[in-house]
Amino acid sequence: QVQLVESGGGLVQPGGSLRLSCAASRFIPSNYFMSWYRQAPGKERELVAETARVGLITNYADSVKGRFTISRDNGKNMVYLQMNSLQPEDTAVYYCSVLWGSLRYWGQGTRVTVSS
Repeated sequence: QVQLVESGGGLVQPGGSLRLSCAASRFIPSNYFMSWYRQAPGKERELVAETARVGLITNYADSVKGRFTISRDNGKNMVYLQMNSLQPEDTAVYYCSVLWGSLRYWGQGTRVTVSS
């Protein structure tokens, strides 16, 4: 019902920046949370950031506060994650997600590697 496709991952040096994008296959109502999760090797998937009401509501994991910014463009069915001051601990596969009704939809993930 909803397809999500992430892009923008890659290799970046510590202290660098990346901007992840997530394209949804359909309009997502503004009151629905759009979220970014990540899963590092050997770790559980964790919520990184989420937003609703076109940015009026935002939540961030403590580990990324002040460094990551989630934003949304409902007109383009897009959600973004601007990641600054990246550190090796941020290395993970990042997933876009939306809870639609009783189901949570996931993108395929985009890999972010922070290494010198």
